[in-house]
Amino acid sequence: MLGGLGHVLRIGRIMAALARHDALFVLTRLGAPAWIERGVGLLVPPRRDAKRRPGQRAAAALQTLGPSFIKLGQSLGTRSDLVGEQFAADLSALQDKLPPFSARAARAAIGQEFGRPVSHLFQSFDDRPVAAASIAQVHFATLKNGQPVAVKVLRPGIERAFERDLAFFRWIAGLVARHHHAGKRLRPLEVVDILAKSVSLEMDLRFEAAAASELAENLAGDDRVRVPKVYWAETGSRVLTIERVGGIRIDEVKKLIEAGHDPTRILEVSSALFFTQVFRDGFFHADLHPGNIFVEPDGKIALVDFGIMGRLDRATRHYLADMLLGFLNRDYRRVAEIHFEAGYVPASQSVEAFTQACRSIAEPILELPLSQISVARLLGQLFHVTEAFDMETQPQLLLLQKSMLVAEGLGRVLNPAVNMWELTRPLIESWMRQNRGPEARARDAIQDLAHTARRLPQLVAELERALSDAARNGLKLHPETVAALAQARHEPGVPRPSQALGWVLAGAGAGLGA
Repeated sequence: MLGGLGHVLRIGRIMAALARHDALFVLTRLGAPAWIERGVGLLVPPRRDAKRRPGQRAAAALQTLGPSFIKLGQSLGTRSDLVGEQFAADLSALQDKLPPFSARAARAAIGQEFGRPVSHLFQSFDDRPVAAASIAQVHFATLKNGQPVAVKVLRPGIERAFERDLAFFRWIAGLVARHHHAGKRLRPLEVVDILAKSVSLEMDLRFEAAAASELAENLAGDDRVRVPKVYWAETGSRVLTIERVGGIRIDEVKKLIEAGHDPTRILEVSSALFFTQVFRDGFFHADLHPGNIFVEPDGKIALVDFGIMGRLDRATRHYLADMLLGFLNRDYRRVAEIHFEAGYVPASQSVEAFTQACRSIAEPILELPLSQISVARLLGQLFHVTEAFDMETQPQLLLLQKSMLVAEGLGRVLNPAVNMWELTRPLIESWMRQNRGPEARARDAIQDLAHTARRLPQLVAELERALSDAARNGLKLHPETVAALAQARHEPGVPRPSQALGWVLAGAGAGLGA
């Protein structure tokens, strides 16, 4: 009862914020009847703001509602299929900035985490935070050995605040799922679950430390990039201590040139790093705004803030590479077939119709000058047509599309005449030859067969149990079937299914080797 009353009171607060920023239209977009928007507008007259786009007005309203709503807005910024391309872009620009909490609270949190005062951990600790966001803030400090570090500290009470707000978001998502015509396809409850999982990971700073460590390991052989070192002895669930990095923000082109850096080279390196993370490793930095990327004096690209990371499994990477090359080669039939093969579009839909839809999306974009072609926009447009073909939303691709959008924007800042995808096309094609060519497909087939072989004993045992259960319930097997099962299981001279498949794999391997 209290939860329901709390939700109702929260709705009143949200409506007031939306009205103040001329963003009441959000109610209708969530599936509410138009009369609700009009009624709220009468109770809380909106401050008309024709100078800003709808997404910008919604972002401003969410900014005033606190940390959970900022994170929700950023999450919806990846859902161009749900809120529209421009609206999503405006939400993606939502600044995750809040007033800092006190240095006294920060020091208390660090002391509680490690059971020792700050002075026992650090040689010096700057009480002035260098950044303050919805979940944490960052202070500069120096370790006892003189190493400059950055210390990230969670906001006091942030876990309870998010838990309360996530319960409210689930309640709203349930209403949208039940009453919005596209509720099933858009899966609003899953959106909230993904947000909850993401926030849960962000609020345990050991996960961010692990992400930084994994990314550093993946990129260890590349001397063009720096991922700051994690200091685990000074890191816990509420405190993260990493190597301090310096340099110039990647979007400050004038300063980069004055420091002797070539913006085009920086674009080449950052594009290659993006490709490496997405396609080779399937683990990528998903919060690539300019404040998280610096160019060091020696030209290395330094990355910071690993709270939001994306993962793509091998199958999704293969699908993505096939699809991108299909679009870039204007082979729309192949693009359509890839979606059906991946199971993203139901088999009941028309391949020909989906091919036509892919052409209608891509041609206006690919006809642009090379420097203006946006793969992120192409993906965003693709997500827009999914409703007509019952294509379910793929959350991992939505996060990637947002990251692509930001990366393309940075590319245009560094050199408007160069397209990052043309720079990375040779890398994609080389990766495709290694991972999608005939030899790679043969290797994948053998691995799949080997996986099946390992599972065969379990499958046979499950089949025997099912048959035994059926027999106890009155189902009679043919005597020859019973004899064959017994022979396959017990007779030494008869190969088991897994053994027979092993012989097949050995022969296939020998044939490939020849």
